[in-house]
Amino acid sequence: MSSTMQAIVKAQAAPGVEIREVPVPSPGAGEVLVRVSAASVCGTDLHIYDWDPWAQGRIHPPLIPGHEFAGAVAAVGRGVTTVREGDLVSAEMHVACGKCLQCRTGLAHVCQHVRILGVDADGAFASYAVIPETNIWKLSPAIPHEWASLLDPLGNAVHTVLAGQIAATTVAVTGCGAIGLFSIAVAKACGAAKVFAIEVNAHRRAVATKMGADLALDPGTGEVKEQICAATGGTGVDVLLEMSGHPDAMRLGFDVLRTGGRASLLGIPSRPVELDFARDIIFKGATVQGINGRRMFETWFQMEALLAAGKLDLEPVITHRLKLTQFAEAMKLLQSGEAIKVVLKPE
Repeated sequence: MSSTMQAIVKAQAAPGVEIREVPVPSPGAGEVLVRVSAASVCGTDLHIYDWDPWAQGRIHPPLIPGHEFAGAVAAVGRGVTTVREGDLVSAEMHVACGKCLQCRTGLAHVCQHVRILGVDADGAFASYAVIPETNIWKLSPAIPHEWASLLDPLGNAVHTVLAGQIAATTVAVTGCGAIGLFSIAVAKACGAAKVFAIEVNAHRRAVATKMGADLALDPGTGEVKEQICAATGGTGVDVLLEMSGHPDAMRLGFDVLRTGGRASLLGIPSRPVELDFARDIIFKGATVQGINGRRMFETWFQMEALLAAGKLDLEPVITHRLKLTQFAEAMKLLQSGEAIKVVLKPE
């Protein structure tokens, strides 16, 4: 193994990144060194690249970003027992403290002191990454390896969809980025009767149909509520899966949610959102859930079961495959709206 590796480095507190040759990290006790074979780009990576206000308040350069990946174990540190060299793996990149109230009561996914690899510490946009053994996920051979680099966002979708009853329900998905698209497929795989995709981007609406949406609707027409009411006997949908974080989409989602329905909110607004709580939540008797990340590790078992059984096809969401050195091109594709999921491969 070479002593150096290729890496994407957020070197300075400014827009952009650098491609550098850096030392290959060594796994310490309880850690695993993974040779990265595929890494997917997330919206968080775009925030870091652009150096927007969120990144300025959270990121401390120098940092190797990247928190969606798959690879093979290259070496293990002292005390590691669950994987060995050559095993194919991915990882949960939220590292919980294991000590706070949430961790001790089965809610590690909302740990008070969580550290995210690729955000708070070096991640996977490199030839190698070091991951705690407790966060490593050994892959089923039934899962295509590139798809394994998508388990982080897929897990968000699985968590959101399965946060309540889904079989035999009608579902609205607002926002068809990667997680929204995955949510459509997961909802259909788990027995949803009808799924409505609400998305302004025509390309993403077309992909939503490939992922199983019964109707892909453009909110720009101003007719979405009427279309959904017509298709649900006037009642509205049983379940709202809000994936956009856009205030207009959130308000529309609550507007098409039936009385007594469930709203599961994953999309993150960039600013405070005004809702009519009396009309949309209280008098409607709605169950409203904030969804954060993936349940550790219940969600991972659920998504592996769905993938291994052949219930999900993730291929339509992968729009581009590029070399790791083409990171800037990946950012431009995401900024333009042409790309949904970009998979990068170290050389």
